[in-house]
Amino acid sequence: MDITQLDEKFMKMAIEEAKKGLGFTSPNPTVGAVIVMDNRVVGRGYHKRAGTPHAEVNAIRDAGGLTKDATIYVTLEPCNHTGRTPPCTRAILDAGIKRVVIGARDPNPRVAGGGAEFLADSGLDVTVGILEKECKEIIASFAKHINTGIPWIRSKVASSLDGRIATRTGHSKWITNEKAREYGQYLRRISDAILVGKETALKDNPRLTFRGVTEGQEKVLKRVILDSNLSLPFDLNVFEVTSSSPTILIATKKGAGSRDKIRALEKMGVRVLIVDTDENGRVELKSALKGLGEMDIQSILVEGGATIHGSFWDKGLVDEAFFFFAPIVIGGKEAPSSILGKGVSEIGEAKRLREVEILFFDDNFLVHGYVNDINSFWSQKCLQG
Repeated sequence: MDITQLDEKFMKMAIEEAKKGLGFTSPNPTVGAVIVMDNRVVGRGYHKRAGTPHAEVNAIRDAGGLTKDATIYVTLEPCNHTGRTPPCTRAILDAGIKRVVIGARDPNPRVAGGGAEFLADSGLDVTVGILEKECKEIIASFAKHINTGIPWIRSKVASSLDGRIATRTGHSKWITNEKAREYGQYLRRISDAILVGKETALKDNPRLTFRGVTEGQEKVLKRVILDSNLSLPFDLNVFEVTSSSPTILIATKKGAGSRDKIRALEKMGVRVLIVDTDENGRVELKSALKGLGEMDIQSILVEGGATIHGSFWDKGLVDEAFFFFAPIVIGGKEAPSSILGKGVSEIGEAKRLREVEILFFDDNFLVHGYVNDINSFWSQKCLQG
């Protein structure tokens, strides 16, 4: 096995480490690292939460005293600045590591290249760009948020083969099977927030909580409800606020006239965000996303309903799509479709997914793909190094 194959082998391990932190590290990126000595992994680590040690430090600690002259594989360029924790470049130097293999440069143009250049100038052998595409994918939400202030948007839909999310009578449980729904919980795990509209909150009265396994870490999933006129009743499940399930209600300036309602919601622990009104009198989505980004929310899973999905697609705000299909046909012109809104007038205007993959859950399947080019959230400085 040549050096490139070995580098890819160990970087894949670092990527698996990084994935353990997805959905837990905001406003920081998720990062994984492994330390290798004589082609054997001696240390592993990932960043668990903001304010805690970074992946490189955790891997060095895991390696014990086996770091001198070793190689460290890290999915993202090591930081060279002091924030809530000391710079990782210093930890790498102090550990006696002689080679650093980096997956992707930091997408923050203010620091991109600084860590790699510092390590190279310090005499270490530095390689950049191993499995770069895969390393960029796991920090796409961080890259978008750090450069635009807006969260990464995942659109998730579960429907019949003919694109229906319920029957004409409104019956919808359950269209997809248990395995597909378990993967839906995984999407909640890797996202900072879940978003639905007023109609979904009222009709289905969902809890919108995370019900999967987190291996000991508390998963905080913020619940975002769009309610332009503050018309929802207070006895809904989404207004039962806990530390792991906080709620953010977004209304328009027009709907903010009821100060008593806002005070009552805030007394219940609900955070109320007032934003601009769009041309239809609803929540102006870009304004809402900007406000959510200011709360350090890096990624949002949009789960419905069809009107909300349509608004996100119409305005070009979706970054990543997850379409779950069950092998059933519901039919009927009165059965609700998965995506409403205005839609496109010509096929050439339709959004086309990139990097499409299909996953099977027994006889159910998922079509997953990206809408935007991830590289668009890296500046030229970050891309060129």
